[in-house]
Amino acid sequence: MTHPLLDLAPLTAARFASVEDRVARLLGTRNDVVIMQGEALLPLEGAIRGCAGPGTTALNVITGPYGQTFGDWLRECGAHVIDLAVPFHTAVSAEQVRVALGEHPEIDFVSLVHAEAATGNTNPVAEIGEAVREHGALLYLDAVASVGAEPVRVDAWGVDLCVIGGQKAMGGPAGVSAVSVSERAWARMAANPRAPRHSYLSLLDWKERWIDGGRRALPHAPAQLEMLALEACLERIEERGLEAVMRAHASAAAATRAGVKALGGGLEPYVYRAREAAPVATTLRVKGAASASDLVARALESDPGLPLAAGGGALAREMVRVNHYGPDASPEVVERCLRALGTALAGTGAAGADEVDVEAALRAARD
Repeated sequence: MTHPLLDLAPLTAARFASVEDRVARLLGTRNDVVIMQGEALLPLEGAIRGCAGPGTTALNVITGPYGQTFGDWLRECGAHVIDLAVPFHTAVSAEQVRVALGEHPEIDFVSLVHAEAATGNTNPVAEIGEAVREHGALLYLDAVASVGAEPVRVDAWGVDLCVIGGQKAMGGPAGVSAVSVSERAWARMAANPRAPRHSYLSLLDWKERWIDGGRRALPHAPAQLEMLALEACLERIEERGLEAVMRAHASAAAATRAGVKALGGGLEPYVYRAREAAPVATTLRVKGAASASDLVARALESDPGLPLAAGGGALAREMVRVNHYGPDASPEVVERCLRALGTALAGTGAAGADEVDVEAALRAARD
């Protein structure tokens, strides 16, 4: 018997190219877009290894764990890396980037995460992009968490390499990702003798076998189900309107932040300033004796399936993350999360648990 997920016609090169074109429109770019057949770490690493080598001097901005990973990759490539690290509860400023560029005129590559879903902060890419353009360096941007939740304007901001994934604000699949590549970035890769070739990490292979050939023949069989899912989530964003989708994420984040402030019980926003908080996910700090991982487990017992998670690694004790991914960026989901967190806090018996006010939190969120 036939099965809708198994008995599919082959994905044509024309359809594959049309999905790339829709990604380009989403990113506001005329640069080449390549959809990579793997999770976003694939193009994130491939772009760095394609552009960086022993002659590279990179400014690596660290506002969360992904920035740390990018610095490791850059060093493995032989680049000289200058780390610009800020506390994870804040964002980097364009002025900090300008100062670093002024102190190190040899910098020719800047790596930056737009929004860190893991820590809940977001960085001012428009202003940073202006500083990087004036300096003449390449700008590499991880927009995996920001795309769909807040503006991502590749050409207007002068982004040379922009990587996205479908699994966060786009509300789509994790198994495919995309990267936009400027002419300057292609030239840097072509001149880099260490750029991956004949490799799953190789962007140059895609350029030579796919883009330069007019996108008429795919270099290998695509991840068909994931490509169709990516196409579907692009259609959903287009039908609803990107501005409406971004407003939904901003509203969900603002409501969560306001609700938590009114909830009590030892929860507070992890990112201090609202303007530095990412709309894709709201991170919360657990104060007192309660453990974030225990609190999340209790909350999920009362309402399974909520987009709640404890922080990773060292943050597992103090951080709760409320994800606003795609369909979860809604008032109903925010209210369920606040109610579940309030119930969990009240049940811990920790100091301040008797001060939890779920109704006040819901009123603040609705306001």
